[in-house]
Amino acid sequence: MTRVVVVGGGIAGAAAALELIDQCPGVEVVVLEGHARLGGRVWSFRRRGHTFDNGQHVFLRCCTEYLSFLDRIGARDLVELPPRLDLAVLAPGGRAARLRRDDLPAPLHLGRALLRYGHISLLDRARLGPAVVALRRLDLDDPALDSVTFGQWLARHGQSAAAIAKLWDLIVRPTVNVGADDASLTLAAKVVRTGLLDSADGVDIGWARVPLSVIHDGAVGRALEVAGVEVRTRAKVETLEVDGAGRGSVRGVRLVTGEVVAADAVVLAVPHPVAARLAAGTLPVAVTECWSGLGTSPIVNVHLVLDRMVSDLPMAAAVDSPVQFVFDRSDAAGVATGRQCLVSSLSAAEDLVAAPADRLIAEQFEALGELFPAARHANVLDAVVTRERSATFAGGPGSRQVRPAAATSIKGLALAGAWTDTGWPSTMEGAVRSGRAAADSLLPGLAGLARGGVGDAGAGASGDRSGSATSGARQPADLTQEVSA
Repeated sequence: MTRVVVVGGGIAGAAAALELIDQCPGVEVVVLEGHARLGGRVWSFRRRGHTFDNGQHVFLRCCTEYLSFLDRIGARDLVELPPRLDLAVLAPGGRAARLRRDDLPAPLHLGRALLRYGHISLLDRARLGPAVVALRRLDLDDPALDSVTFGQWLARHGQSAAAIAKLWDLIVRPTVNVGADDASLTLAAKVVRTGLLDSADGVDIGWARVPLSVIHDGAVGRALEVAGVEVRTRAKVETLEVDGAGRGSVRGVRLVTGEVVAADAVVLAVPHPVAARLAAGTLPVAVTECWSGLGTSPIVNVHLVLDRMVSDLPMAAAVDSPVQFVFDRSDAAGVATGRQCLVSSLSAAEDLVAAPADRLIAEQFEALGELFPAARHANVLDAVVTRERSATFAGGPGSRQVRPAAATSIKGLALAGAWTDTGWPSTMEGAVRSGRAAADSLLPGLAGLARGGVGDAGAGASGDRSGSATSGARQPADLTQEVSA
């Protein structure tokens, strides 16, 4: 039987495994995951009777591949996708605005909301129209767009520093995980065009109603099992097994235990630093070393369990505040009636990722009191800081040219992960697209093996194909459960 090994059980790896099963019946797929759980960088943990997520992973209605993935794993009913965008944008002192779309064709659907957006001046609001028109005219395939920042482009099109900070950054920072002044015009324009301008409903925001692991570990695991995919957790891969380097053929993977898992094809569905390490000596050094140019960008989340309800908003954005976005995760966390779990999610958190937990908790609690006056009278029952130090690649200028395609020069080796060249920033949508692209790149070769028989396709690799693998279980290195009394 033709065998494919998928290294990594995150969203990209799961999408690749299911695509292989769906498109190539009869292929044997094995997912090897180094952690004790699936989900990659989307996971949850229990603490003092409550469930917390490592971060807030939202999606838009334009994320069609991710929504299709939810359907495939039977988890569509576990997410909330309101019928229209209606986002409160708060500021200290009771100032507030709403970004609510109308039932008009794009881009008119946001016209009234932007005209009434009181966090920027009337002149700045008037200048939004020409900038939107110019954005719609950009050719997203033009490589020159990747040489400048979105902030530079916005400034050239009449956008003030205030408009960039209080409007455009609300869109770019949580999606590209860098601010507009640091974001590649290619990636930022993709987000704005696809999310806001190409369709009226593409901008609608959705989120998980349950802890993220319920979807990306539980539901994914069940879908893989039903599909016949073998999942082996705590199976950490040490290196690739390849017949020849540069342009050879993949023969399997070697685990840290020394076991070799033979395969006719391998999907590396891991973060780019891990992929570079695993592919070292297999792919040309110039290829793997350039991936380091993608860099990384952290995300920090501050979870606060309060002794009372202080807001009735499911989520909100903030300007002129240390808060960026705040989410009500009370139901998902399982807090008691009358209490509330608010999570402040901080993207592009390079300046905060090393900050002491007690400082972050105090700053965010005070800032939430400026946005929600009732919070000033609340008591903090529990507080947790979670840090993903390498949450995404840094989507700055030049990132497009170093993002690799799914196919590689090694026969039977494909790359997956939101860092690969999906055209999207590092999002759940990008992860699903990358997994499916990796599977699709392998399908012609797998079909050929199925027609001609496996033969000696597995030669050169040792080890028992049916053997189980175990390695030392390890928890995610970036989980920080820190509490301020």
